[in-house]
Amino acid sequence: MLVVFAHGLVGRADLPIPKGLFAAAAAGVLVISFVALAAAWSEPRLQEPRGRRLFRLPLVADVVLGALGVVAFAAVVYAGLAGTDSEQDNLAPTAIFVILWVGIPFASLAFGDVFRLLSPWRAIGRAVGWVVARVAPAEPLDYPARLGRRPAAAGIFFFGIVELCWAAGREPQTLAILALLYVVLAFVGMSLYGVEPWTRNADPFGVYFSLFASLSPFTRRDGVLYVRLPVTGAVHLPAVRGMVALLVCAIGITAFDGGSEGSVFNSIAPELQDRFRDLGFGIGRALELTFLVGLGVTVLLVAAIYWGAIAGMPRRGLRRPMSRGELGLALVHTLVPIAAAYVVAHYFSLLAYNGQDIWRLASDPLGDGSDLFGAADRRIDYSIVSATTIWYVQVGTLVTGHAAALVLGHDRALALYDDPRAATRSQIVMLVLMVCFTCLGLFLLSASNS
Repeated sequence: MLVVFAHGLVGRADLPIPKGLFAAAAAGVLVISFVALAAAWSEPRLQEPRGRRLFRLPLVADVVLGALGVVAFAAVVYAGLAGTDSEQDNLAPTAIFVILWVGIPFASLAFGDVFRLLSPWRAIGRAVGWVVARVAPAEPLDYPARLGRRPAAAGIFFFGIVELCWAAGREPQTLAILALLYVVLAFVGMSLYGVEPWTRNADPFGVYFSLFASLSPFTRRDGVLYVRLPVTGAVHLPAVRGMVALLVCAIGITAFDGGSEGSVFNSIAPELQDRFRDLGFGIGRALELTFLVGLGVTVLLVAAIYWGAIAGMPRRGLRRPMSRGELGLALVHTLVPIAAAYVVAHYFSLLAYNGQDIWRLASDPLGDGSDLFGAADRRIDYSIVSATTIWYVQVGTLVTGHAAALVLGHDRALALYDDPRAATRSQIVMLVLMVCFTCLGLFLLSASNS
């Protein structure tokens, strides 16, 4: 049985990646790691936050951008509920799967945590909180430290199921209903624990997008905008419970999105689908369960690779005794550039092509023939980015992202171990980890485009 499962939205097929680049990318990682880092980087340089102050962002920026986020959210939900059932002609699917899920990470990498300013539920929560504080002030509960980022990890994994494994998950009305349920949950969480504790710890999209923002050259602290070295912000991400799960899910979802289009998964999926049908599931539900198993296995594989690398790191020579779990949390920030590299490499063409369609859909959000902004007849221009350019962006992003991860890991190891030699020895295992992720990323791109 042929497995066909259209998930999310797809762009134009990219140029296949030559398999010879697998070895080239791994060799590049080796050179960067042991020549540039081991030879010239003997003391930690990134552990203290640094940055040059630019200017204070006015409060009106928060208000205006938050209001824009609320308006955009309302438009997307209304389009999903009242518009056409056609995925290609309704604003909601493209706004959620392309602009939100892909566009915000790209914007975060470039400009910092833009989603904190645009988040509609944060904007409404802050407005309501301002009013409540003046009418009937009340102290929120302390956010449970034991939860950490686990709620955010669970939410991102659920979104991955909606995007990749659930046929109804791409339907406009379903997306609108899920968006409303998401906001209700956010309001409950913010009312219990406060706007900032909830959005910084438990809000799936807010926490997820902040990972990409940590790699940006721009950051905002206490309302002031600073410029810093790119990537270095990841060093200062909180090493709390759930961070590993969140990043493993982030990488696993993108990896499965690419792998599900390749020959390996599609050679296994028919048999698995038949097994689910033998259990009494219909053909559609069996296919959804097949993709769910594939997603779960991919996430577990990513987790096994990471924790296998952590298990292989020596604990002798550490400045203080650390368990495997503590060591894993201390180095979890090295996964952030990998997650970003996977997203940019896999979704660059989607954003470049399908991202253009937002203008047409904004002009006719319900798909009823309206033309609000004069762009209803606009079509995607596939010549805007060549297939060769996409190819170079994909390969270059993967290699650069993993090289950045090695830099972060090496600098953290220098802070964890007694001397540079012990730190360098500990990074041999991390080097293997990065090579594995590099080759996996290139394999997935090659498989999905072949």
